[in-house]
Amino acid sequence: MLIVANRLGVMPIAGTSEELLTQLERKEWYESVLQGMNENRKREWLSVRVLLKKLTGEEKLILYTDSGKPYLADHSFHLSLSHTKGYAAVILDREKPVAIDVEYISPRVEKVKTRFVNEAENAALSSDNPLIHLLLYWSAKESLFKLLDENKLEFKTQLHIHPFEPVMNQWATFTAHETYSPSQSTFTIHYRVEKNYVLTCIHLKMR
Repeated sequence: MLIVANRLGVMPIAGTSEELLTQLERKEWYESVLQGMNENRKREWLSVRVLLKKLTGEEKLILYTDSGKPYLADHSFHLSLSHTKGYAAVILDREKPVAIDVEYISPRVEKVKTRFVNEAENAALSSDNPLIHLLLYWSAKESLFKLLDENKLEFKTQLHIHPFEPVMNQWATFTAHETYSPSQSTFTIHYRVEKNYVLTCIHLKMR
C-alpha cells in the first residue's frame, strides 16, 4: 500500500466484497447500492471506501454530482477516486480541487492510442519505454478530465501533454495544458510508476 501524508493512497484490491464490507461500519450506506453490482464492481467500489477510511481515520459518505463527480457529504475534503485492475486510489485536499488516476500496466492502451495521442505527443514518446509513456499520457488526461469536470473535453485535440522522459519508482512531474477554455490553463502533473501500475494526480495549481 502506498500512503502519502495521509492525503493520497493506493491500495491493492484484495479479498471478497463481503470481507471488504466487514471493514466498514455504516452498512446502511452501501447495501442498497451494492445490490445492482457484480462481484468485481463491488470489490472496486468498496475498496475505494475502505481506503478513504484509512486516510481520514473515519468512515465518510461519498455522493456524486449530476455529472458523476464524487464529493463528500460532509464537505470536509475535496476528493478524487480511481481504480484499475487490482488497485484503488484516493486523493484528498481540504482547500483545493484534486484529481487522481491509476492505470494497470498493460499493452491494451496501444489499441486506442490514436484516439487520445496527438502528433506532438506521439513524436515525443520515449524510445526506451513507450508503453509507460503512453500510459502516463492516458492517465494524465484522465486526471485532467476529472479535474476540469467538462464532459465535452476531447482528449486528443484539447488536452496536451508537454514533452518529458518517464522515470521509474519515484515521484516526478511533467506539465500539460488545455485548449478547451479561453484561459488555456497549464497544470503540473505529479506521477509515479510502480511495478504494476502508473499513477497521476493533480492539485488545482495553474502556472
